[in-house]
Amino acid sequence: MQIQAMQQAIWQVVSLIPSGKVATYGQLAKLAGFPGQARAVGRCLSQLPEQSQLPWHRVINAQGRISFPADSAAYREQKQRLLAEGIEIARGRISLRLYGWQP
Repeated sequence: MQIQAMQQAIWQVVSLIPSGKVATYGQLAKLAGFPGQARAVGRCLSQLPEQSQLPWHRVINAQGRISFPADSAAYREQKQRLLAEGIEIARGRISLRLYGWQP
């Protein structure tokens, strides 16, 4: 039950990230009421249904990087989605100053 409540809270916050902005795993954990649980955000996002409309691709790590391995299909998909929203990726990094979501 606790895991489902956490999952729902995290998914709710992810749904609020606007197009053209990104949020970090830790930021989402804090906003969802689970500070210090950045890894739990990653686990919850990995359990999204395949056809989910949640903007999972707008979630990046605290260094401003995509967390998937650079040679993976998931990395390429996330990068393409971010670029399509106008988010620039320079040397593998996204500027949190420019693109970071501030709710």
